Amino acid sequence: MKKLIDTHVHLYDKKFKSDLNLVVERAKKAGISKVVLPAIDSTYYHSMIDTASNLKGFAYICTGLHPTSVKENWKEELNFVKEQSSSNNYIAIGEIGIDAYWSKEFIKEQVTVFEEQLKIASNNGLPVIIHSRDATSIILDSLKRCKHLNLRGVFHAFSGSYETYKEILKLGDFMVGIGGVITFKNSKLQEVVEKIELNNILLETDAPWLTPAPYRGKRNEPAYLDFIASKIAQVKNVSIDEVASLTTENAKKLFTFV
Repeated sequence: MKKLIDTHVHLYDKKFKSDLNLVVERAKKAGISKVVLPAIDSTYYHSMIDTASNLKGFAYICTGLHPTSVKENWKEELNFVKEQSSSNNYIAIGEIGIDAYWSKEFIKEQVTVFEEQLKIASNNGLPVIIHSRDATSIILDSLKRCKHLNLRGVFHAFSGSYETYKEILKLGDFMVGIGGVITFKNSKLQEVVEKIELNNILLETDAPWLTPAPYRGKRNEPAYLDFIASKIAQVKNVSIDEVASLTTENAKKLFTFV
């Protein structure tokens, strides 16, 4: 049976509270061997830790401050990340980045927090999980300033152009996370993924959000990763087994699963 790794899923979200065990059971039946739980902010810390402790060997945790959680208390939240980052339990710093879609009120602070977390990742030898929404140029500028940090990581929910992808590769050892958007009807992402090398692709659901077709509009879950892998296989004209094998190796290369 093919093995898949969901490199971005929020299993600790309240939308999974009532049936988490069933969600995990369906995921394992669908071939999901591991999942990565990205952080949001300190208010989600305990629920994330509790979820992972109940799913040892399956769920792996990250620490970081999500850009939409950069508010008036950003200094305290950033210090929390710094304190947490020294723990050997975390496999990445993320998700971090810039989000100019929801609000630009703290955009300067978002840049500061993002670059500080890039430094934290570099100092601890950890990969980064980057969130970029309506902020490509800002993100690229930050990465240019931090190029000396020799960063590695993944651009979560990548939906940019092939030209943007090529620019990203110049700024660090980066992969792109491909999720449900590629299954959407008339998605331009299909044309981009057709050009991207499979050894630079990670699979992700971002559950409970970004549900792939044919379940779009309903709650997403890790078991639906199979639809994403199948679509990538179709777009790239390869077998789903090849997609599963290579993306799983990519995830193991980027993250240290212990």
